Amino acid sequence: MSSHHHVLALPFPAQGHVNCLMTLSKKLAQNGLKVTFVNSDFNHRRVVKAVLNENEEQQQQRNESLPLELVSIPDGMGPEDDRTDMAKLSLAILRTMPLELEKLIEGFKGRDRITCVVADVNMAWALEVSHKLGIKSAVICPTSAALFALELHMPKLIQDGVMDSSGLPIVKGEFQISPDIPKMNAADTAWCCIGDSESQKTVYDYIAKMIRTLHLTDWWLCNTAFELERGALSLYPKILPIGPLMDNQESLISTRSLGQFWEEDLSCFKWLDQQPPCSVIYVAFGSFTMFDPTQFQELAFGLELTQRPFLWVVREDSYGGGTKVTYPDGFEGTKGKIFKWVPQNKVLGHPAIACFVSHCGWNSTMEGLSNGVPFLCWPYFADQFFDKNCICNDWKVGLGFDSDDDKGLISRHEIKKKVDMLLEDETFRARSMKLKSIIMNNIAEGGMSMENFSKFLKWVKL
Repeated sequence: MSSHHHVLALPFPAQGHVNCLMTLSKKLAQNGLKVTFVNSDFNHRRVVKAVLNENEEQQQQRNESLPLELVSIPDGMGPEDDRTDMAKLSLAILRTMPLELEKLIEGFKGRDRITCVVADVNMAWALEVSHKLGIKSAVICPTSAALFALELHMPKLIQDGVMDSSGLPIVKGEFQISPDIPKMNAADTAWCCIGDSESQKTVYDYIAKMIRTLHLTDWWLCNTAFELERGALSLYPKILPIGPLMDNQESLISTRSLGQFWEEDLSCFKWLDQQPPCSVIYVAFGSFTMFDPTQFQELAFGLELTQRPFLWVVREDSYGGGTKVTYPDGFEGTKGKIFKWVPQNKVLGHPAIACFVSHCGWNSTMEGLSNGVPFLCWPYFADQFFDKNCICNDWKVGLGFDSDDDKGLISRHEIKKKVDMLLEDETFRARSMKLKSIIMNNIAEGGMSMENFSKFLKWVKL
């Protein structure tokens, strides 16, 4: 083990971002590097609690003797604050975390000193800290290369009158940053779906600040594969695809994934093992999506109407605001099984899974694609609408739902209709499996993502 090489990994404090950085950290650790993983105090407590119920043997299996240490620093928010308020969180991060990170790094002295900082692109202020301390650094983008390209392209969009200087759309509807990148909707950019115009401006200013620090590193990594995003990667060739970032599929089912905010229920596999191949509808909407109770009830009845087995992940906070999730009167759920949180990538790799009803977050998108599973797309906010466009129109491995009324409600009948359309048309599964083969070749020996990762690893060890 190269103990004199010590990487500090810093994710943005959201589940998908932590997942991406954790997978990269494990890969670095498996290649002989010591890694210190820095969560916010709030998320660190959640991550530790999520694996507390493991016995010693399970912990040993999960850790696999990797030199990976979990530590934390404050995010600047109080225990009562809403951490889904991106504007407040962004301001708190900038006010608090740079100094806390500097103190943490300076606490590692002598042989154990930090030799490289790998930061989420949404935490790129860390490049200024590492630059000040004379430590080399890199960033990784946990979202699509297209979203990264959009953020890099913002000065040009402002200059061209597509957006104003606050990042808010002047031109309504769709626009393209390149003929080779699918169209984007101005209202669906990551910062335009968040709260009021003041909040949107705050989040845009935060992102713009992150982009302005990127000149401090030559390493812009991204959890994507070249064939998925040729246009974005050609427009900004400095972005290096190293995806799909995947945990080892052979890792034991009996161990929980490190980095989860909720405890994974591993009993889901006993139920999946009893289902026929390609029969189960997997339904999961990530860590942020909140459901209106009426829509939640339509989804419940829609799953029942399909008369197919389903595995539905329902977080306790799925309604938001501390309201307890309730299932509709008359909903039996006998065909399906409901869990609070599961190891998603392992579930998607199970032979019983037929399709993935997803919010289309990039992590979930990459996991679905990497397992050859077709999608039913139900985006919630931000880049998820663009990801849906890629899934349905660019890669043609999924379908979207249409709302039935002005309120945007997706009816139980629409849910049944789209499930039937997707699963009765074998071309979706065929295209999904073909795409899986193409993108997984990237992380095989000689694949582009593997080569990029190897070059990065070599640089880290210099």
